[in-house]
Amino acid sequence: MKKNLLVQPFLKWAGGKRQLLPELNKYIPLKYKTYYEPFVGAGALLFDLQPKKAVINDVNSELINCYNIIKDSLDELIEDLKKHQNIPEYYYEIRELDRKPEFQQLTQIERASRIIYLNKTCFNGLFRVNSQGQYNVPFGNYKNPKILDEVVLKAVHNFLNSSNITITNGDFEEVVRGAKKGDFIYFDPPYDPVSDSSSFTGYSLDGFSRDEQRRLKDVFDRLNKKGCFVLLSNSATDFIKDLYKDYRIEIVSASRNINADGLKRGKVDEVLVMNY
Repeated sequence: MKKNLLVQPFLKWAGGKRQLLPELNKYIPLKYKTYYEPFVGAGALLFDLQPKKAVINDVNSELINCYNIIKDSLDELIEDLKKHQNIPEYYYEIRELDRKPEFQQLTQIERASRIIYLNKTCFNGLFRVNSQGQYNVPFGNYKNPKILDEVVLKAVHNFLNSSNITITNGDFEEVVRGAKKGDFIYFDPPYDPVSDSSSFTGYSLDGFSRDEQRRLKDVFDRLNKKGCFVLLSNSATDFIKDLYKDYRIEIVSASRNINADGLKRGKVDEVLVMNY
């Protein structure tokens, strides 16, 4: 089946894999059954591969709500996105909603519309929440951000409906419990911090500690024993390289465009770990 090139991420995402796709594509198994992506984020690899059958997941419920709404209620979402304004006063009013009781009154459509709007107009396209789970990125002051990208949203909607895609909002370990021999799992967890200050895990409330990285490695081992194809990306820290030393490790260089600190953007070494 021919790929639809309009199927692409509808959000900008810290740790997004768009820049890394040419590298990732070198290591995709030629044949696999179900595709699993437990940390789907903005879905760059999912939308690039366009598998016929997939299970996608993220711990971020606001993000997963966006996927569900694009899949099931696209027309209403498009209508709601038309109302947003690219001005600071309006931006902060919408941003502050999750600090107020009326946030609970928003429909799922309004919540998805809010996330897409904030993502397109906030500084540097970061999705970041504070420890209370409140969106805390400042206004981006962009001249003409594309708040409503109907073409991409429609393409994603069609893909999510024409393929057999299961969308879940849970723990990575749970998501892959049903994976079988011949399935392909791509893990793109919050990265092991290269330095203490570069905690790249601001989008998940609980953070992703080294204990979580070790738990992920145990899951990787179990899937390997089952006969699944498993691919994982992470930062090329000594901790990660040592953790996965029994597997094939490829070092790749990725561009990082989304970082609050301009000096940290640019080329970063990452690892791709695979069991095939």
